[in-house]
Amino acid sequence: MTLLWYAYNVFMYFSLVRLQTTDENINTTTKLSNISEIDDSQLKFPQVIILGALANNEQIQMLPNASTDSNKNLHISSQCFILNSNPLLTITALCEAGNKSNAKVIIASRIIDDDNDLTLAAIAYVADFYHIPVITIASRENLLSDKALYGFILRLVPPYLYEADAWFSIIHKLKYTNVVLIYNQEEESRMVASRFQMLAHDSQIQIEQMEEYTSDTNLTSLIFNLTTEDRLLARVFIIHTRFKDIAEMLSAIVRLEKTENFVWIINEHALTTNSSALFDGLLGVRLHDSFSDENLLIDATQLITDTFVKFIDYSSSFWSENRSVIDCSSAEPWQYGEEVYRAFIKTKVNAATTGDIEFNEYGDRIESLYEIINIQYGHPTVVGTYRSNTSVCHTSSMCREIMYKTELKLDEEKIIWPNGLRKKPDGIRKSRNVTVVTIVEKPFIFARPGNNCESTSEIYCPRKKLNKSSDDEYEQFCCYGYCIDLLHELSKNLSMVYTLHLVADGKYGSFEKTKFMNICHHIRKRREGEDKQKRWDGMIGELLNYQADLIIAPLTMNPERVQDIEFTKPFKYQGITILVRKDKNTSRLSSFLQPFKGVLWIMILFSVHIIAIVLYLLDRWSSFGRFHFVPQKDQLDESSLTLEENRKKDTLSLSRSVWFTWGVLLNSGIGEGTPKSFSARVLGMVWAGFAMIMVASYTANLAAFLVLDRPEASISGINDARVN
Repeated sequence: MTLLWYAYNVFMYFSLVRLQTTDENINTTTKLSNISEIDDSQLKFPQVIILGALANNEQIQMLPNASTDSNKNLHISSQCFILNSNPLLTITALCEAGNKSNAKVIIASRIIDDDNDLTLAAIAYVADFYHIPVITIASRENLLSDKALYGFILRLVPPYLYEADAWFSIIHKLKYTNVVLIYNQEEESRMVASRFQMLAHDSQIQIEQMEEYTSDTNLTSLIFNLTTEDRLLARVFIIHTRFKDIAEMLSAIVRLEKTENFVWIINEHALTTNSSALFDGLLGVRLHDSFSDENLLIDATQLITDTFVKFIDYSSSFWSENRSVIDCSSAEPWQYGEEVYRAFIKTKVNAATTGDIEFNEYGDRIESLYEIINIQYGHPTVVGTYRSNTSVCHTSSMCREIMYKTELKLDEEKIIWPNGLRKKPDGIRKSRNVTVVTIVEKPFIFARPGNNCESTSEIYCPRKKLNKSSDDEYEQFCCYGYCIDLLHELSKNLSMVYTLHLVADGKYGSFEKTKFMNICHHIRKRREGEDKQKRWDGMIGELLNYQADLIIAPLTMNPERVQDIEFTKPFKYQGITILVRKDKNTSRLSSFLQPFKGVLWIMILFSVHIIAIVLYLLDRWSSFGRFHFVPQKDQLDESSLTLEENRKKDTLSLSRSVWFTWGVLLNSGIGEGTPKSFSARVLGMVWAGFAMIMVASYTANLAAFLVLDRPEASISGINDARVN
């Protein structure tokens, strides 16, 4: 692709722009400022030339003069030209200045007070072609974030898109839940509306209506319809409009007297106008005063210095290129352009004049400071600040998580609301009379005859008689139940007044044919005739015939009903939750002692040791025990010595006796240490029988206690006998 083809596309893109061909405009095509003189002491430093495409001479004077940063071994100089409202003439000036200066970066402004300024787009096209980074200090159009079109743009000011973040934070801070968003059909406005819609998704803020208007829309009728629409509860309106529409729209609001109890939030572009239509109580956001042209130019120079200092030790060809980077006679892009742009993206400047400077992947500044403005006595008054965070996020929850970490300071007591009120409006319509229809269906709705309803739990709900056999047109009932309680809570949350009645025909609603048919019409236009002969009956029929505004009943959703009416979350199939107190865990380590009383356990322990002592004494003093087997001296030989040793080992000592009684009680095998005498063995058998009885009793009682300690079965449902 050649530069000629590229210039042709630019020309076609801006073909709707009126070419300025007068002598006066030709004479003011370009105004170049010479590069500052560089003395010999500065030649030892690498030089970076900034090409300034600025709006006027004042901005040129604001751009820092040529300077040398000895700490960073870098010399900065600049060459500037004044922008022209004709994009083609701006490109001509850019090429002329670029050929002379060998600039490596462009600082671009915009023509002040020109909504259709396309000069930056023209500069961006040339910069993309030659891979030259462009730092803009004024342009905030959302389309500049599109890297497919503007691949080398960096912005020190945030795009208008992130006004939506400030709106959302303010509404969340003021605890409003319902809003209406009005925006125009231009792409910029649509992008802001989509951003706000994404933030509000799955949040506590509900967008009741998003109204897009065109250039042919009657703005007075638009405001009237939205503020009087019976189905809209919101009294918080956000307006994102064009500069030329704001006066007409705000005048319509005042003329229709839609200020009191309303909250009106307008976009920054509309807020910065000097229109007399700005009435007291308007809210909006704008960039902080610190984001002035002079401060932004200073920060842009600092950003350029911090970025190019990374290339000081770079290849010598980077600094010693003979050809101009912007050479409009050539179609060759700058070979280091993409690398320099990536370095700009990664550069972070702390504590700059306008705050910390850091960019996201789209080249947009991440952190910016806004002022929250309230129109008071015809003048904008700062009532708070908002520090935005434009880190890239792709889901509503992720964006809200980033946004909730931002800094919002809002002095609500300082705000003056429309009509000079100090009290914050409720944000929703109050005292709205809603007609509600229902049907008797236990346990959701009960009805009893009579009109003496209890004020706390029952609501008067008459039912119209289908056959008027008497003078009384209605049957009187009092309704109560789950749906009635739900309706009562809805009325408190939505600040609405309602009247309740029972459906006259006692039906939920079905789509059926009428009894009388137009036979001829049915034969000639069968399909059309069937459509006209079908109608809804029951509660749905009353809703569609505007006899009721709301149905509250256990109504089943089906495809036919969904086509004609809107359903809320279906409580019918989600069941009723019953809360049951959780019993404390009473199990203890001593629970194994429960089958016997404490006295019995003491007696058993006492008996074990008494029996052990008695067994020891019987075996020791019995004439048949081994204690009295003593061989004669003349019988002592080697074999008798062995028997004596075995006797000592096999005697029933006191410790062995205790071991024996415990072993019998616990039903463990007894391998040694048993009684030898007859009397001791008889006592051992008696003890074994006692132990068998005690163990069997303990086992049976333990099983019974385990059954009794089993937790009680939980309640099975609403029909459980224990609930009734």
